[in-house]
Amino acid sequence: MIQVPKVRVIDDEGENLGVMYTREAIERANEKGLNLVEVSPNADPPVCKFLDVGKYRYEAQKKANLARKSQKTQDIKEVKMRPNIDTHDYDVKMRNVTKFINHGDKVKITLRFRGREMAHQHLGMDLLKRVQDDVAEIAKVEAFPRLEGRQMLMVLAPK
Repeated sequence: MIQVPKVRVIDDEGENLGVMYTREAIERANEKGLNLVEVSPNADPPVCKFLDVGKYRYEAQKKANLARKSQKTQDIKEVKMRPNIDTHDYDVKMRNVTKFINHGDKVKITLRFRGREMAHQHLGMDLLKRVQDDVAEIAKVEAFPRLEGRQMLMVLAPK
């Protein structure tokens, strides 16, 4: 509800009707089947506009949905390896890592240790350092290698 006695009125075509009493402006809006909506309350006098509120809300919601639809969400892709991975297998995994990073996704590299491999954690660190060096041009390390139980984790993000 508009509390001020006089308002500057803009009609539904965007034409300035000038300053008039609030009651008169509400009556004119009702004659056209529209609502009087306060657009700029801080102006002197406040600016009001003839609007169809339902249509206005519908278009605002449609615009918000379009903005939400067009935004890119960043996923976290996971690549799992073992400390004694063969060179060809490593190359295949690294192709996937570069593909994910080029798509704009983060990549979580999980290195799983089994049995006595836990005694040779330095091999896992060396492998993760090698991964880090191989993707240094396109990605930065977001979470440096850390050991969680029997797995070593590292997160890469696109530059």
